[in-house]
Amino acid sequence: MTEQYVDHRDLVVPDGLAGERVDAALARLLGLSRTRAADLVAEGHVLLDHRVPSKSDRVVGGAWLEVTIPRQRDVSVVVPEIVDELRIVHDDADLVVVDKPVGVAAHPGVGWSGPTVVGHLAGAGYRISTSGAPERRGVVQRLDVGTSGLMVVAKSERAYTVLKQAFRTRSVDKTYHALVQGHPDPLQGTIDAPIARHDKHDWKFAVMADGRASITHYDTLEAHRFASLVEITLETGRTHQIRVHMSAMKHPCVGDLQYGADPTLARRVGLERQWLHAVRLGFAHPGTRERVEFSSPYPADLQHALDVIRAAD
Repeated sequence: MTEQYVDHRDLVVPDGLAGERVDAALARLLGLSRTRAADLVAEGHVLLDHRVPSKSDRVVGGAWLEVTIPRQRDVSVVVPEIVDELRIVHDDADLVVVDKPVGVAAHPGVGWSGPTVVGHLAGAGYRISTSGAPERRGVVQRLDVGTSGLMVVAKSERAYTVLKQAFRTRSVDKTYHALVQGHPDPLQGTIDAPIARHDKHDWKFAVMADGRASITHYDTLEAHRFASLVEITLETGRTHQIRVHMSAMKHPCVGDLQYGADPTLARRVGLERQWLHAVRLGFAHPGTRERVEFSSPYPADLQHALDVIRAAD
């Protein structure tokens, strides 16, 4: 289906982004790719203090950004496109497990024109399940564009049904590692707080009384001077769940400017996205019924940021 998508956003540049290029600041504030942000500036969809800037102009703290994001596209069309950084972790007749890099969406959607997991699989010649909406066939779970790590995609129709049910009944083990600002108190615990779309910013989510039940378990693995490495398991799978819950605790993921992270610390560790990675995924195989588990190492940008945090002690 073809949809017209026009999103207008008014933003105040935080002091921590002073001196950044317009496209870099825009990418950080809205969670866009640097290329997409630069295109918006070049196409005249961005105003900086009520004037049209060039993408290399520098912003100052308190400046006013006005952004219009137009798009008209058929979200049901999967464009085959090989993603060089995407790694196939496991492949059999029923499913394929991928290690998704940052900057890649699970599937096409309104507001996204970049690479996708299903587009890579199509380009690489994989035949996946025909179950589900046309643009997300075979997809039984999703990761944010800015979150890296493990995803499973169903290839057979039976696998799609079984895996969807497994995620629905919370019998899939989903483990993430996150580098969060400060030190969670207590160091181990459960966040049980409902999440809904933000009432003022439709591209964000927040803890809200009328939201959907959301449960996150966390355990501190390493505590450092500026940040802590935590292991997180999810009972539910709400959009932005980990990011919202950690931000609500006043411990946002390092680099997650959309949810209140310190931009100065993000620059110090060299991050242009949230420090969040899906490290392990375990479930009963839909074909053999045997328990399977897959793991993923930290990508280079996250490992570098963690090394900087460790060295700061």
